[in-house]
Order: sequence, then structure tokens, then C-alpha cells
Amino acid sequence: MMMLTIIVAVVVVFVTLILISFLQTLSLKTPAFTNWPFIGMLPQFLRNLSNIHEFSAKLLNSKGGTIEFIGPWFTNMKGVITTDPMNVHHIMSKSFTNYVKGDLFREMFKPFGVGIFTTDSHLWKFNRNLLQYIFKQRSFEDLQERIIHNKVETSLIPLLNHVQQQKGLIVDLQDIFNRFTFDNICSIILGHDPNCLSIDFPEIECEKAFNQAEESIFYRHTVPLCVWRLQKWLQIGEEKKMTDACKVFDHFLYDCIASKREELTKNSNKNQNIETDESHVDLLTYLITEEEKKGESNDDKFLRDAAFNLFVAGRDTITSSLTWLFYLVATHPLVEAKILEEIKEKFGHKEKPWILNVDEVKNLVYLHGAICEALRLFPPIPFERKESVEKDVLPSGHHVHPNTMILFSLYAMGRSENIWGEDCLEFKPERWISERGGIVYAPSYKFFSFNAGPRTCLGKDLAFIQIKMVAASILWNYGIHVVEGNCVTPSLSIVLLMKHGLKVKITKRGV
Repeated sequence: MMMLTIIVAVVVVFVTLILISFLQTLSLKTPAFTNWPFIGMLPQFLRNLSNIHEFSAKLLNSKGGTIEFIGPWFTNMKGVITTDPMNVHHIMSKSFTNYVKGDLFREMFKPFGVGIFTTDSHLWKFNRNLLQYIFKQRSFEDLQERIIHNKVETSLIPLLNHVQQQKGLIVDLQDIFNRFTFDNICSIILGHDPNCLSIDFPEIECEKAFNQAEESIFYRHTVPLCVWRLQKWLQIGEEKKMTDACKVFDHFLYDCIASKREELTKNSNKNQNIETDESHVDLLTYLITEEEKKGESNDDKFLRDAAFNLFVAGRDTITSSLTWLFYLVATHPLVEAKILEEIKEKFGHKEKPWILNVDEVKNLVYLHGAICEALRLFPPIPFERKESVEKDVLPSGHHVHPNTMILFSLYAMGRSENIWGEDCLEFKPERWISERGGIVYAPSYKFFSFNAGPRTCLGKDLAFIQIKMVAASILWNYGIHVVEGNCVTPSLSIVLLMKHGLKVKITKRGV
């Protein structure tokens, strides 16, 4: 059986490569989307892999928002790809129990372990209820505010000051945000600051490993199942990179867990109460102490999986949001001017450099609109995946069979005229502001960046707060200038980052 699988995989790859060579002459605008004999529709996707998000957006828009995808024969690589809001509402809310992550999803996202993003049914409910309880605590919001405030004041502002003093120095703003959010999420979850964000830009092995794991997971979605399973078995290519990356990052997580258990044991022996100031209690400490109170014992694997899932939720999504936001603001001077005008009107009396607190950033309506626009056009998680349990008929009229894969293209949704109108490609914060100057809230099945239905992101409000605190501080103090010729291309990963980073020059703002 293994030999048959290998032969099929080799044949599929060989024939696909031949067709890719033929399709080199085809344009991205070519309307034809052919179901080839034996190899299905895979060649078109592989041909446009480097530009897969734009290709998918144009394809889905030309097909009314929903297509049926058929992969190579014997690969079981088939499903439905959609941007239809009614399909989203049906799958994520109305028929929630019929659409799950499924076993294949868990296999493809194995580095996530048994966490909130990969589980279904009672395991998912357990993880969600636990995190929901924590996130609702005022102390958790206080912890996040304190950590972000401290990191901006002691690391981000000094680094940006250093950069702007080196006249003409070009830096990768995405790398800066990557380091900033990695330090923050480590502090919030693990109670450990690796100090990635410093003037000498140190290379942090675990941070690089985490990025590689995400890229390898995306790769699994671009080739037939038998191909990446074969690579995993042989430990070659992306699967070898995945294995090595997970070893490095797991070693980092387990070391942090062991250190935290040791620290708490010592404090317990000294009769020290770690709850004297709840705003200083990181999530890992909370999970360990809660299990001790209940007389339970969550093993290190549970803590590791919880941490890994929250790293994805609270680190890369923020990096992506900040990077695309600053790119859009820097390339739209009128929007930048309005953001600065709003800040000056409400907080111009504060001395520089300053950092707004949680309550203050909630008053920045125009900045909120700019963030929503950035999330609409460049959603941090560009696609969402589900699997059907029983047969069904979607509102779009497409028939779904048991175990059918459903892919939502969030990137394409943000570029759909049917959803956002003829100006869908424009960056318009005003889209999110009412005539009375309040915030306009779009339904989650239309604005899908924070998921929808029972799986709506628990950290949505915390994410907006963090992005506003960072964005307001930087924009008020510095001018961000995108370097001419900087190639802005989405990366091929499960998180929508910039493939070549965001190269900028930074100047001191004289507001």
C-alpha cells in the first residue's frame, strides 16, 4: 500500500509539473478554470501559488463567490471554496454542529496540538470556556496594558529613536513588530521576556522556528495529501523543516513551563502569595495555580498546547495587523493626517513621547476605522477551513457531502464587490464611521477577520486595544516612509505577513 501511494504521488507531481510548464503562458486574468483529467484543478492553483490570494480573489469574484475544487484523482483533494456571506453564516452559525475542524485538519495543524483552534465538541468547549473566563477578568486586561505600555516605553520608542537618528537608515518595520509582539506574548503567556526587541536586533532561534512551522503548515494546503505525507515519512523538504522547527519551539515552551513550575513551588514553600497583585499574573501561572486549587493536574502537554495556540492568536495576528495598517497609512497621506488630527484633538495636551491607556484608545474612532479597513483588505488569517459531518445544501445552492472540505477565503471576501461595493479595493476608514461619528459594526459573517458564530475570536477587543496603543504612539511621534521599490507581497503562510518585509525610513515627527 505504501508503494502504491509513493507511485501515485510521483505520477501526480510529474504530470502536474508538465502542466505547470504549459500553463506558464496563461495569464492570471484567464477566465478558464479547467478540471483536467486525472490531475483535476490543481495545476491552476500551483501555477499561481506565488500569488495565490489575488488569484483566488479574482477567480471567486468571477464565479459568483463560490467554486467547487477538485484535485488529482486518488488524492481526495476536493471541496468548496467560498466568500458568500450567507454560506459563512450558514456554516459558522446556523448549522454550526454540522461543520467541524475534523481529523484531517488536526493532522495538518498537528503543531497546534489539542488546543482551542484544532479541537471540536467537548474539548473545544472546555478550552474556550477556560480562556473566556480568563479574558473576561479585568486583571488580564490590566496585565496586557502594563506589558504593552512597558514594552513600548522601554524598548519600542528607544529603538525607533535610535533608528531615526541614523539618517537614511532603512529598517524592516515588520521585523520590528514581529519582535515586539513576540516579547509581549511571551510575557503575557509565559511570564518570560526573551528581549527580541533591542537595538542590536538579536537572532532568536525559537522565534524563527515558530515562523517556519507556520509556513510549513501552509505548504500542506498547497499539495496533495499523499505528497506531504510522503515527505513527512521520508523527512525531506518542508516536512523536515517542520519537524526541526517544532523541536526548537517545543524545547523553548517546555523549558518555560518547567521554570514556571519550579518558581511557583519555591514561592509556595516560602508561603508567598502570588495573587497579591493579579495584574502581574501571567496566563501560565494562572493555569498552573488554578489546577492546584481544584486538586487537578494538567500535564505539560496541555500547557504547551494552550500556549502554542495563544501564540498564534496573540502574536502573528497582531504583527500582521500592524504591518499592513502602517503600510496603508503611510501610502495614504490623507488618512494619516486625519488620524493625527483626531489624536491631537483629543490628546494633544499630553507630553511626548506618550502612550495612551486602554480607556483613552477607545475614543479613537477614526483610527478604529483605519484598523478595520486594514483587517478587511489584509486579514491576518487569510483563509478558514471547515469539514462537513453530514450532507447539506449551502445557501449558494452547492451540495455538500460528508467529509467535504470547506475553505473560506477571507482575503477574497475583503475584495468582493458584492459584499463591499464598487470601492471595495479602496482604503477608506470612513466606511466604518457613522454620520454621527460613531463606529459602524459589520456582521461577523461579512467582516470575517475575527471568525464568526460560536467560534468568534475571544481576544477581539484586546487585539484592538493593543493595535491602537502601538499605532497611536508611533504615529504621533514618528513619520513612517515606505522605501521606494519595496516589493509588498503577501507571504505564503497561514498568517498574512509580507514576504519581503516592510522596508521603511523613520523620521521624528514635529507635531
